[in-house]
Amino acid sequence: MPHDHSGHDHTPHSGKGHDHDHHDHDHAQGHGHSHGPGGHHHHAPKDFGRAFAIGVALNLGFVLVEAGAGLITHSLALLADAGHNLSDVLGLLLAWGAAVLAKRAPSARRTYGLRKGTILASLANAALLLLAVGAIAWEAVRRFGAPEPVQTGPVMIVAAIGIAINTATALMFMKGAEDDLNVRGAFLHMAADAAVSAGVVVAALAMGLTNWLWIDPVVSLVIVVVIVMGTWGLLRDSLDMALDAAPRGIDPGKVRAWLAARPGVSEVHDLHIWAMSTTETALTAHVVRPLDGDHDQFLHDACAELANRFKIGHVTIQVETSHGAHRCALAPEGVV
Repeated sequence: MPHDHSGHDHTPHSGKGHDHDHHDHDHAQGHGHSHGPGGHHHHAPKDFGRAFAIGVALNLGFVLVEAGAGLITHSLALLADAGHNLSDVLGLLLAWGAAVLAKRAPSARRTYGLRKGTILASLANAALLLLAVGAIAWEAVRRFGAPEPVQTGPVMIVAAIGIAINTATALMFMKGAEDDLNVRGAFLHMAADAAVSAGVVVAALAMGLTNWLWIDPVVSLVIVVVIVMGTWGLLRDSLDMALDAAPRGIDPGKVRAWLAARPGVSEVHDLHIWAMSTTETALTAHVVRPLDGDHDQFLHDACAELANRFKIGHVTIQVETSHGAHRCALAPEGVV
């Protein structure tokens, strides 16, 4: 069944719900479109621009210091930490760039703007992390066969500086980590780095006390496991979003049940919920209601409540009134 969006007048975002509906003689259709309260969160790119800049500057400087110290002291754990820090700088730049692009206005061709870039950045962030830990694991295994002495004192000092820098950077992103997957990627990078640096300190201390050279690669492998465990959720969620799955935290079954319970609604079909960006969620659905119903009021209330209850701010609802001969072609389950 064709979607008639000819009556869609997209007014500038005012922060309040707005909706449109139109009717034809045979089949009344309502098109509700809302940027209701709680729906659009554009704060992350604005609020975290400074955090991204500080994080990139601090970590890039530390990478240079740490890599040099790792080469001088022959510490694989320190070099592993430096490599991971470098991947974090790239990850932060990706996340920062995506946050900036997300603010770009839509164009005639890119009608959603470049919001999806935040999802691609979080996916790339996860991939970068996994590549970095793969390199660390490879070198750690090689070191088991050819252990090298490590200057533990300088290693501990450099790694301790790393703990301070990474913890401070992670704290800057903590506030937005729950609401924005892109910011969460940056937070996980920094938190993982703080853990890696702490592991390096422990390894250096243990080696200094025991002179067991195998501790260096063992701790490197433990670091790898910790990073992979922390990255898996980010990879899963960002891949889901890239494939237009409903964002984690939104239960499509509950949304469908809520819509079906609205006044006059006898059926809900063709329901789709997906992420427009790491902070914005969209929904489209067809609902069947009586011909003489107040569709304008229904659409206004539904859009506002979907924003408030489920944090779905970009809502399009098509109201259908006929059954039988004019049955919607998208009504059967499994039809997309």
